[in-house]
Amino acid sequence: MNAIGDRRGWNDDDLRQAVQSSASWRAVARALGLKDTSAATPRRHAARLELDTSHFTGQRRWSDQQLSEAVAASSCWADVIAVLGIVDNGAERLRIKGHAVRLGLDCSHLRSPHAKSTPDEVFDEPVRPEMLRYSAAAMAMAWFTLRGCAVALPIEPQEYDLLVTTSQGIQRVQVKSCAARTAKGYWHVGIGRRPYVLDKSASKMPYDPDSIDLFFIVLGDGSIYVIPSSVLAGRVGISAENYNEYRVGDASSLLGGAPAGADAPRRVSKYASEFVGSGFLGDPKIFAFDVYAGGQAV
Repeated sequence: MNAIGDRRGWNDDDLRQAVQSSASWRAVARALGLKDTSAATPRRHAARLELDTSHFTGQRRWSDQQLSEAVAASSCWADVIAVLGIVDNGAERLRIKGHAVRLGLDCSHLRSPHAKSTPDEVFDEPVRPEMLRYSAAAMAMAWFTLRGCAVALPIEPQEYDLLVTTSQGIQRVQVKSCAARTAKGYWHVGIGRRPYVLDKSASKMPYDPDSIDLFFIVLGDGSIYVIPSSVLAGRVGISAENYNEYRVGDASSLLGGAPAGADAPRRVSKYASEFVGSGFLGDPKIFAFDVYAGGQAV
């Protein structure tokens, strides 16, 4: 029964039934004939009646009860996320951890990533080839920095990815990658760009050679190429095998493999020699970015 002076159009029994059959406070409000945004009053009365809302998920795909059970049954946060059946990314992990803290769940048994590990537990995640496109720019920054070149990122979107200060002045570098060979065994690298239109199906177009100085290309086998834009002017795709003279290094161990093309020439392109500086190239091997799986660097 409603109390005297209570202007609600629903009673406590209606609220109990709505809470039991709903998955969110918005759904409760709708069940009581209220607007979605009018859940404050039902929440206040639910607290008075001490109604159980642990099954609520809101916009989440999991409820408080499911989270509680997942935390209790898991040994790390990755297990919790797997039990809940959601994608393990930074945003979802923080959301789940924060919700667990608000619920007062005991998470002390969930192993911290900073906990002391045995040698075989340090990090053994496999390489994911599809992530090469996201790591290529970082590899390029390391490659140029190791050669004494200052590297900067443009603060606004530009046709180039990096600005590199070299002995020949500032070079505008576009970074490209190719994770796998074609069905015919070639490394076909896309070096074009899409025009700035809403239609994502628009054909790619070549970069203006006056807007780019260098292409830094890394392949799925670790091969690294530095090619001047004048060599690739007007092209939107190349077969890397045709540009071996511009191959300047090998980072295959970063990609979990053996050295790329052990018989590949260990020469440094004339252009690369000029723009980095001949003084750095007393021994051409120093120029190579070679890191081998055995831990031996050249």
